Amino acid sequence: MKKTARLKLVQPVDIHALSDAELEDRVSTEFLEHLVGYNARRCAFRLIESVELALADLGLKHVEFSVLSIVHRNPGITSRALARVLNIQPPNLVGMVKSLETRLWIKREPHPLDGRAIALHIAPKRRSQIAKAELIALGDDERVACALTPQERETVIKLLQKVYL
Repeated sequence: MKKTARLKLVQPVDIHALSDAELEDRVSTEFLEHLVGYNARRCAFRLIESVELALADLGLKHVEFSVLSIVHRNPGITSRALARVLNIQPPNLVGMVKSLETRLWIKREPHPLDGRAIALHIAPKRRSQIAKAELIALGDDERVACALTPQERETVIKLLQKVYL
């Protein structure tokens, strides 16, 4: 039988009786802190915000970087496959791919095996920038997660993947 963390139930704070400053000091997130999803989301916010700042000089958002990294490492991938891998709704991906194509990051070509599909490729002039973006993202990820030992980092990654894979 799995053991779960014991959570002490507390009475809610009457927020109407507190000033904003007092409220910030007294806000309880104790219940949420015992939820995997809450902690994963807080971590994701921190990591995404940081990597977007790191990639700002290249004009890339986190999700665009993810798309480009996958296309870079999987030349000829279709939008359909890319949407499934990244768990992005196809209509949302279409707009992003169009934007990346307009900004000359991605080239669309006819798929060699499926006449109905379009193969995505990194524009040749952008390949070195993708490699640079990956190094920036890796360095930023290591900087943000510097409180973790290499083994802890590996464990966190494996545990998170157990949840979503």
